[in-house]
Amino acid sequence: MYAGRYARTGPEVSRRPSSPKLAGYEAAPNIALVKYWGMRDDRLVLPNNSSLSMTVSQLRTRTWVRFDPSLPRDRFWLNGRPAAAGPLRGAVEFLDRVREEADVSSYAEVRSRNNFPTASGLASSASGFAALAGAASRAAGLQLTPRELSRLARQGSGSASRSVFGGFVEWQMGQRSDGRDSYARPLFLPDHWPELRDVVVIVSDAPEKAIRSANAMQETVRTSPAYAERLRTVPRRLAAIRNALRTRASDRFLELVIEECDDFRRVCETTVPSLDHLTPVSRAVLGAVLDLNRAAGHAIAGYTHDAGAHVHVFTLRPMVPQVRALLRRIPGVADTRVLGPGPAAREIRSTGR
Repeated sequence: MYAGRYARTGPEVSRRPSSPKLAGYEAAPNIALVKYWGMRDDRLVLPNNSSLSMTVSQLRTRTWVRFDPSLPRDRFWLNGRPAAAGPLRGAVEFLDRVREEADVSSYAEVRSRNNFPTASGLASSASGFAALAGAASRAAGLQLTPRELSRLARQGSGSASRSVFGGFVEWQMGQRSDGRDSYARPLFLPDHWPELRDVVVIVSDAPEKAIRSANAMQETVRTSPAYAERLRTVPRRLAAIRNALRTRASDRFLELVIEECDDFRRVCETTVPSLDHLTPVSRAVLGAVLDLNRAAGHAIAGYTHDAGAHVHVFTLRPMVPQVRALLRRIPGVADTRVLGPGPAAREIRSTGR
């Protein structure tokens, strides 16, 4: 049987499982408006700073889990194919955590599908581990509150803690060494700012990640001369973006989103060796947004990106046609998708076959 690798630090709920069953969960990715980059404890995934994100509409991961005593090992199917070694290892380690919480000894079959590109900077790990946390905990018989599910999902991928909730979400870094105070909380529901849109720019030359974000960020902590200054300024920027969201102050919000993205990219590019997530097409998108704002005399769009080449351009709904037309004229832009604030993770009933 599996070898558990985690101390119990999980939910305050009864861990007596019901009979193992097939369970399904759906979660959406989120795009970080204030990034977390660097961990004070990489085993428990405890971040060096709090972060804030928007869960998006339309994109989703659907995951089904069944614990089966007849299985000789865990099996993980991703988008209809057996998962590669890295994703499989991450899923097995996470399932070990669930098994220990639920006192379940069986191996599991996991089937997961994304309706968007995987491992390309569109936060597939966030939606993936949020969906896996929901499906695996339900299949193992655990009854978790959203906060408890956020804490569990965090240990698969930090940003997954935020994908448990819909709309605008803050992940509190916490102070405790056991991680019990490190979880996400909803700030504003999806309908708080119905005019806000995320124009996702899919670039044609986007490579798959050469290094996992969890490993890359720790290299930044160790080597970037700009990292200490980032930690000093992030709390101020987080409070400012939170306030801009609360008041729906679009110009201020878009300016802050750009400022935060540029600061995140600065610490990545000053990491040794440098972490350059962007391609020439990505950089052309950033330049086009800045040119658009300069021509307008104020911020009508704001860009951000995570550890990948695709770019998210935020704007308001009336400006979407103009912004989208501009972006589509850039050579190498393969597609654009327009997303709004999206829903919380939820249980699903279909079989996943």
